[in-house]
Amino acid sequence: MIRFERTSVMNLENAMRGARNPMNSWGRMDSGYDEDGNYRLGSNDMDLARRLRKAGSDHRKFLRQIFVSVDITAPLYWWKEYDTYKVATVANSTSTMHKIHSRPFSLDDFSHDHLTESGLGILSRLVDDLEQIRLRYVDGKDKADWYDLIQLLPSSYNQMRTCTLNYETLVNIYYARRNHKLEEWHAFCAWIETLPYAEELIVAEDA
Repeated sequence: MIRFERTSVMNLENAMRGARNPMNSWGRMDSGYDEDGNYRLGSNDMDLARRLRKAGSDHRKFLRQIFVSVDITAPLYWWKEYDTYKVATVANSTSTMHKIHSRPFSLDDFSHDHLTESGLGILSRLVDDLEQIRLRYVDGKDKADWYDLIQLLPSSYNQMRTCTLNYETLVNIYYARRNHKLEEWHAFCAWIETLPYAEELIVAEDA
């Protein structure tokens, strides 16, 4: 399970202006904002963006200046893989250390969309046990109970993080993960494809 909310793409105008700095070609800029406040690339700017994109990472530095913010809810086992991307990414997560006991556990707090009937039964029993431990901790504040919660929490537990990335990082992620065995990565790549000008700037086959 993975969910994307509150996606925001920023700084496209400034990135394209910067892309024209090396040749002082600002006079050829033909992009602008539409009636909905979205920045739309004109034909001249799109042609430049495509050529720089195709020329490789040394030439397409403007992609590093197109920023994306998104709230992602995903299981801990997926976040462990996402955390390999440390360059040009920032994430603020909800806290298991401070807030794991703050509300009741339910099955929907965990990714279970691929569990067999037997696996679902095991998880359901674990969720019930975690809830009993949580209630005991809330009542007595015994740190041993808190450690039980932290150390027994399965990697299917869903955590929400507010993430900031850029288009160049998304190029790297897309081509590294689009054929991964985890379906969460397929969903992540499908989300990338929905971003403004993703087809031209991120997922183009001339990577």
